[in-house]
Amino acid sequence: MERSPTIYDVARAAGVAPSTVSRAFSRPGRVNAATAERIRTVAEELGYRTNPLASALPTGRTSMLAVASSDITNPYYAEIIRAVQNTAAESGYTCLIVDAQESDRLERAELDRALPVVEGIVLAGSRMSNSSIRQIAKQRPTIVLNRDVSDVQRVVADHAQAMRHAVDHLQELGHDQITYLSGPEAAWADGMRWRTLLSLATERGLHVQHLAPRSPTVAGGVAAATEFRHSPTRAVIAYNDLMAIGFLRGALRAGVRVPQDVSVVGFDNVFAASLVTPGLTTVAAPLRTMGSVAVRNLIAAIGGAPANVHTPVTLPTRLVVRASTGERRPRSARRHRRRPAASVAAPASRAEVVPSTTAPARLTSS
Repeated sequence: MERSPTIYDVARAAGVAPSTVSRAFSRPGRVNAATAERIRTVAEELGYRTNPLASALPTGRTSMLAVASSDITNPYYAEIIRAVQNTAAESGYTCLIVDAQESDRLERAELDRALPVVEGIVLAGSRMSNSSIRQIAKQRPTIVLNRDVSDVQRVVADHAQAMRHAVDHLQELGHDQITYLSGPEAAWADGMRWRTLLSLATERGLHVQHLAPRSPTVAGGVAAATEFRHSPTRAVIAYNDLMAIGFLRGALRAGVRVPQDVSVVGFDNVFAASLVTPGLTTVAAPLRTMGSVAVRNLIAAIGGAPANVHTPVTLPTRLVVRASTGERRPRSARRHRRRPAASVAAPASRAEVVPSTTAPARLTSS
């Protein structure tokens, strides 16, 4: 195998010292213009390329950011990561992607390996504990997305507003019984949404329950549909769109019609929400804006600007109505089905909050 040319080869061909070649690439202002041009011409002829990491060792400036997501296969993160990359590139930064695969231990291990070569970190949906995130933030400027961690910069969607959008819509359609399909226990957004739903239930006299925490995937939604058959309601709010899509699939298999028998609402408005049948009603988060704002604030902090670690940047959400939600129909209007397990429980006669027997009420904050 032919070896790559080195700085010494360039110096020999250009008739200068190796230190002059180094300065020509790292500090061109300190080298005579004609000499610097000759060095660059020789380097191009030889096929020499500088090593940006090696050049960065003395200064610590690598122009690289680490972007960690809990599951890179989740389309929720696709728009965030694309926005992060585009905004970073505008400022001359390259992104190193870390896929935690829903594992806090893997996420921490990967970030520990990345720390020596990055200038800042974007945590897009971290599963690490608050204390672990703070430890990371002490080593490199860090910004957290979609999670409220004190003493660390963060950008979040307004999850309380998002849940209100969903509940308002379902109430307008006549629904007063709602099941919440819980996501990962470690997800801060999941705790925020359930806490808001509990508050709205007490305030408005709704009957609400939540099912056991599950993976925020299509498979998790299918599994939730099976559990839902044991304690059905006329409306469902899922932790995210993937779970909602899985629930639609599970409901179809069980002979449950959407939205005639049960209305379904998701969160995030990923691209697949408009492709499924029926189209999924969902609460859209400003994912691209979230990624762009995070990077701009992070790069400012890297440059020495004071970081706002006291209050999160909170971005608004909006409801996108599609065909998976409909008016609550009288029972007499529903067709007879052969599968009794898919029947829907009678409406509650009074305001009550009923946690599922399979999953006690959680008010998680991390």
